[in-house]
Amino acid sequence: MDTVTLAALLAALPAAGFVAGFAAAALRRRRRRDAAFREEPESEHLHDRIWRIAESEERYRSLVAATMDVIVQRDALGRITFANEGFARLIGRAPLALIGASVDLAVLEQGAVSVGPDGVRRAERRIRGADGTARWYAFVEMPVGRPDEPLQWLCAGCDITGRVEAVRSLDDALAKAEAANVAKSRFLATVSHEFRTPLNGILGMTDLVLATGLDAEQRTYVEAVRTSGKALLGLIDGILDFSRIEAGRIDLAAEPFDPAAIAEGVVELLAPRAQDKGIEIALDVAGDLPRRLIGDADRVRQILLNLAGNAVKFTGSGGVGVALSQVPEGLCLSVSDTGPGIPEERLPILFEEFEQGDGSASRRHEGTGLGLAITRRLAIRMGGRVEADSQPGHGSTFRAILPLPPAAEAAQDPAPMLHGQRVLIVADSPFQAPYLAQALARAGAPAVIVGDLTAGLDALAGARFDALIADRTLGDAAVRRLADEARLCGVASRVILLSPFDRREFGAPAAAGFCSYLIKPVRARSLIERLLVPAAPRDAAPAPALPAPPRPAARRRVLLAEDNPINALLATRALERLGAEVVHAADGLEALARHAEGGPFDLALIDVRMPNLDGHETARRIRAAEAGGPARLHLVALTANAGREDERAAREAGFDGFLAKPLDLKALPGLLERDAAAA
Repeated sequence: MDTVTLAALLAALPAAGFVAGFAAAALRRRRRRDAAFREEPESEHLHDRIWRIAESEERYRSLVAATMDVIVQRDALGRITFANEGFARLIGRAPLALIGASVDLAVLEQGAVSVGPDGVRRAERRIRGADGTARWYAFVEMPVGRPDEPLQWLCAGCDITGRVEAVRSLDDALAKAEAANVAKSRFLATVSHEFRTPLNGILGMTDLVLATGLDAEQRTYVEAVRTSGKALLGLIDGILDFSRIEAGRIDLAAEPFDPAAIAEGVVELLAPRAQDKGIEIALDVAGDLPRRLIGDADRVRQILLNLAGNAVKFTGSGGVGVALSQVPEGLCLSVSDTGPGIPEERLPILFEEFEQGDGSASRRHEGTGLGLAITRRLAIRMGGRVEADSQPGHGSTFRAILPLPPAAEAAQDPAPMLHGQRVLIVADSPFQAPYLAQALARAGAPAVIVGDLTAGLDALAGARFDALIADRTLGDAAVRRLADEARLCGVASRVILLSPFDRREFGAPAAAGFCSYLIKPVRARSLIERLLVPAAPRDAAPAPALPAPPRPAARRRVLLAEDNPINALLATRALERLGAEVVHAADGLEALARHAEGGPFDLALIDVRMPNLDGHETARRIRAAEAGGPARLHLVALTANAGREDERAAREAGFDGFLAKPLDLKALPGLLERDAAAA
């Protein structure tokens, strides 16, 4: 029986006594009134009822007195009118000896207290008993009494020491876990810095060496070092990213972004890797997909890059298809491949840490197996999910469903339409050709797909087409034959599909009979725009110009605060090649001294982790010294910790920019150009 029930029973005792007294008086009156009639049976029945009430009252009193819980009742002056054995035991006196006394329990600690609308008060207290032991009790206090009597207060309590100790143990464990997470975060920051610092030197120096005069053999060796360094960096990033997610240190942004642009960037990033393997990668964006969604663009990119990168890694022939669509739950990122497929028994564990589709000891693909685990956790963090369908020998499809709402958009021009143009696509392609056909269908241009030269010639002979799209993978002789036949059949627009590597090797498309070309993976907008162009034969648009060498900076002065000598040498040489004057400082204190005494600087690159004075404090002091002055030095943080929270901390410290290590030397000209433009 719980404390509240006992308290209610005890509160009912005075009422029970009142009932017994009332019944006895009624009996006496009845006996006098009915004495003449001698109604013995009814009198005996009433006597039995009184006896049962008295017996019940005695039973409840015995129960309350014998319970191990604490029960006491006081009058309005605090004097005890009833105390059970449990209360008396804590005081160290007999129950009867407490009647009329004003003694109370020794409270060592007050816990939670609440008062209900009915006046019932609940409180938790740590009590010291007569034997010196301390226990926790939960008390319920309520007013009791008959309407014609002064109000009394009933207090009932039960021992909750076990529960309180369990909760406190849990709180202690939680505090220790949080402290461990903080320590883990610090460790991750340190490890990230220590790993990336030497990698920065390795990758940066190889970039500098590659910019010198190397023969073919030397360039091969240096590029192998660079490739291995980038692979190691990818492994480190995966492990650190997974650890950040485990530690709960992933913050999600909620900003408008263009999902199609993100997907195009991911596919174009992976295209060289796919083309090196002799496979294709293609993208299809559904026509009903909102142009802008609200969410974390970086994390969406990471999810798609992990899924598509895995597909490219494990696909040996055929290709990889990336599709974006709108589903009732939100954005669907779908990645399909023609790879070996995954055994059904491995699908349930595929998203666990350090797992790959090939779980054998002789697996052919390198990597930590963290990519899918990170992807799944990021999707869950966004409120979404990741799922996979696969069949050995028939490829796989991975889908990430993310509940991202559409952003409010201004009215936009309708997509261009091709108004019934018939297009023939000749390509042996599992994804690019079907995706092109879908994009054309959305633009009002039905397309026919065939897979080889013979089928293409038959199609041209059997029907009229307005445009031909041929893939160079059919072979140079085949595509030239198709272009000639299409021209003879009156096909006005003839387009060839080329990889970036094919562009210079193939030469001018016009020389092969084509009007223009498209670089794979093909963007839907580029496809439609190419077919909208008047189709008179012409030489193809010139190949994209190679980036012009960076214009030497007009002797910009750069303050470089970097404690690692190799990284300092790397940054110094790269900046000097751009025509900048570099003043090096080995720590934050030296950087402040150079800033104070060395004349004006145009740019400052400051490592966040340095001895004596770290980069954040260095930036704060520089900003404080600039207060009230006309000039503001452009501060850029250099850090191995490339998370969003690290960038936010750098911004709060006063930095204007943020560069992650290993340092991308291609970003340096942009920094100097920005500063020159500002000047």
